[in-house]
Amino acid sequence: MPLREEALQVSRRTRRSSLLNANSNNGIGTEKPNESCKTTLDNLFFGQEPISLDDLLSHFPGRRVQILDVLRLLGPINSSMPPMFIYGSASTGKTSVVLQIFRHLNQPFVYVSCLTCYSPRILFESILNQLLLHKKNAANDYSSAKKCEKPSDFINFLREALINIIDIFKGNSGKMSTSKSKGGQVNGRMIYLIFDSFELVREWDKSSTILPFLFGLSDILKMPEVGMIFISNTSPDTYHSNTGYIEPVPVYFPEYTEEELRQIFMRNQVNRKLYSSFLDIVLRPFCRITRRVDELSTAISMLFKKYCEPLSDVGVVPNEEMKRKLYSHLKPHIAPSLNEIFTVASQSCLESEANQETRQKRSGRKSMSCGYFDETDFHMSTSAKYLLISAFLASKNPATLDASFFDSTGGSDNRKRKRKASEKSMGQKEAAEQEQLMKGPGTFALERLLAIFQCITSVGEDLHGEEEEGNDGPRGGGGSNGLMSDVLLQLSSLCNSNFIVKGGSCPLEGSTRYRSTVSEELALKVARSLKFPLSKYLYRR
Repeated sequence: MPLREEALQVSRRTRRSSLLNANSNNGIGTEKPNESCKTTLDNLFFGQEPISLDDLLSHFPGRRVQILDVLRLLGPINSSMPPMFIYGSASTGKTSVVLQIFRHLNQPFVYVSCLTCYSPRILFESILNQLLLHKKNAANDYSSAKKCEKPSDFINFLREALINIIDIFKGNSGKMSTSKSKGGQVNGRMIYLIFDSFELVREWDKSSTILPFLFGLSDILKMPEVGMIFISNTSPDTYHSNTGYIEPVPVYFPEYTEEELRQIFMRNQVNRKLYSSFLDIVLRPFCRITRRVDELSTAISMLFKKYCEPLSDVGVVPNEEMKRKLYSHLKPHIAPSLNEIFTVASQSCLESEANQETRQKRSGRKSMSCGYFDETDFHMSTSAKYLLISAFLASKNPATLDASFFDSTGGSDNRKRKRKASEKSMGQKEAAEQEQLMKGPGTFALERLLAIFQCITSVGEDLHGEEEEGNDGPRGGGGSNGLMSDVLLQLSSLCNSNFIVKGGSCPLEGSTRYRSTVSEELALKVARSLKFPLSKYLYRR
């Protein structure tokens, strides 16, 4: 049974407050807006004192260009605007920036998220409820102001509600008795419709008609006092249609750079020098995996508590010796945290979610993902598994050792390299390990990946050939040619699943480089399913 609509529909102020708290790392204020049991025109405004442009810009490091672009497209007060399409990866500050811009402008708007408004009817009724100043409660049996399922009915109700609201604003401009007017005159006459998480509309039934309808809403209404803003995690290219509507003006929010993330996490820190020394250790390797503020915030906050455990006073300014001690204490916890972000659940893991508790008890694992990987037979082709192992080896091993590992003997013995280490060599080893940790998994070119793939598949064929010889005879046909035939297709699939990611282009070669995102534990499990001796090919310092 689906969740009841009233359970998912929260008040406007509560929803905005939750958005406010969820994006506190971006510098948004955490004070709660005034709550009122009665819905008034105040509910069409942000709900807090307006902020200056300087405060707005300082709240969002790395978003100055985007903020100014949005303000430019909104234009002067009470001026019409073309539809706007704000897009970028998840957790890049899109929603937070837009809401804070309307706090700065002190202008009325209607906000709906396609995450909670998961069907056209709920979306239509949510917009109408806000414009008609209607709040669901026990007195009205938690019903909407208007029952609306058809787009044609929505247009009629919407136009009527907008005309009433705009007339009220025109008559009361600057005279509204509201706490918001203390920070300046209320700027009415224009009202904006904000559609958040707009990419989810593509998953709705009849999305092929709903998407053009919403994109063309501005042309249908023909009301210059109404502005349309769409916020999406996907680019405008994913919405192309031949219906003839005017495409909205795009504003792109890129991923944060490492320096911008540092500024975000340094905000509101009591001991800035201590936290800065912590970020020097963890930020770079984590940025190689993800630049989402929400994911980084969760992982980094837990690691910072570990980092501070040896300290009796968290207000102390660390010297170099203390930094080394704190790093030594934190080091064992960094790799597991990195692997936690690396982990990508397979489809079979999701299908087995109902049996999660039983599997955890049987495997005795603390981690849900590790428990799954222990018992899951990966639904991958043989070539995809070999390609996964090849990418892991290319990221793990130095390229200079490929010739010695993948020679005619089928790999060298790592144990022959080990010898008694001196104190100097131990120090160099520790420094190299720290440097490797800071760098994260290495990148590699496609040519190197294919070369390793061809070598290890030939080794795998020899091993299988020895097992099957005397039973069915040598394996016929296929061979490495069969595995190589779809390797590029498998590479694309592994990239889409985030087992392999693109690591940028080499400035000298101009070719795309790749990086493996799987942990050693997972690589060993995949190798065991192929009966491939992966440990023989791993370089150990």
